[in-house]
Amino acid sequence: MIYCCEEHVEMAIDIVVDEYETFPVLSKITDENLSTGCEYCRNRAIYMVANK
Repeated sequence: MIYCCEEHVEMAIDIVVDEYETFPVLSKITDENLSTGCEYCRNRAIYMVANK
């Protein structure tokens, strides 16, 4: 699973495709209380990209 902001969602999708050779599952994070940050910058994560 990769948590990312809107700016880095394409990068996260590419990484999942390259590493797992499968179609990624893109989920929007809707919980406002969740303070997870983007794995590529300091912005708040908006999406979760997973391989399952």
